[in-house]
Amino acid sequence: MNEPRLNHVQCLDARGLHRMAYWEWGDSANDRVLVCMHGLARQGRDFDTLARAMLPTYRVVCPDVVGRGRSDWLADPMGYVVPAYVADMVTLLARLHTESVDWVGTSMGGLIGLGLASLTGTPVRRLVLNDVGPAIEPAAIERIGTYLGQRMSFASFDEAVDYLKGISAGFGIRDPEQWLALTRPMLKPAGETWVLHYDPQIALPFRAVKPEHVAAGEAALWRSYDALRTPTLLLRGANSDLLSRETALAMTQRGPKARLHEFAGVGHAPMFVDGPHIDVVREFLLSP
Repeated sequence: MNEPRLNHVQCLDARGLHRMAYWEWGDSANDRVLVCMHGLARQGRDFDTLARAMLPTYRVVCPDVVGRGRSDWLADPMGYVVPAYVADMVTLLARLHTESVDWVGTSMGGLIGLGLASLTGTPVRRLVLNDVGPAIEPAAIERIGTYLGQRMSFASFDEAVDYLKGISAGFGIRDPEQWLALTRPMLKPAGETWVLHYDPQIALPFRAVKPEHVAAGEAALWRSYDALRTPTLLLRGANSDLLSRETALAMTQRGPKARLHEFAGVGHAPMFVDGPHIDVVREFLLSP
């Protein structure tokens, strides 16, 4: 079975340098690159099944965004923001020695891709936005705020798996082995307990957003979206509480006029562990 290589790249932040981890699948000389970017409190191994399915067409690169997984934690937690993540991705792409990339981004990973794809001279050739758009529903923000950054420890691995399953019901996953595959990289041992594999302080910028900032942020994201010239596929869990159908439909009418595909029985967010979900992505990325 194909397994990824763990690599690191140094990136600049307000206090100095930090190392960002990334998982690389396939031939490192392949200049056809697919970047897969995870959600707010997740990590790059979320894309193992998708990555295997996209070989050997692509070299697949799945970063652990700083503060998550095998990447460093920031000295200044207010650096856990999307513009800084976009800057880290520019550094990573320089390391990969490729002129262009295709991009699959789930939730926060989609916003990072949107930021990068909207830049003049962007290297992003095709963009997949997975259950995210310029307008994020308040109910989802409230739900995420109930668990993000909680300093939790678990007496056993199974207890931790059950907890993550409870807060991730929107994934729509029923198969126990799929749950375990997604959960193992999310946990690390701490003495006799288990803890989540991310810096709890990623929640600080999230909680610092005031209501008056939300409208300005949404307007800025719509401007970025309207600036896209990249062919775009928008995926939505039909039961999503983060991306409304109204926003999704608006995204098909403006900017790049994204192609919309909804997955029944899924909320926030599809995780690409099922063949039909992967097929939608593959068809879009490999179509002429």
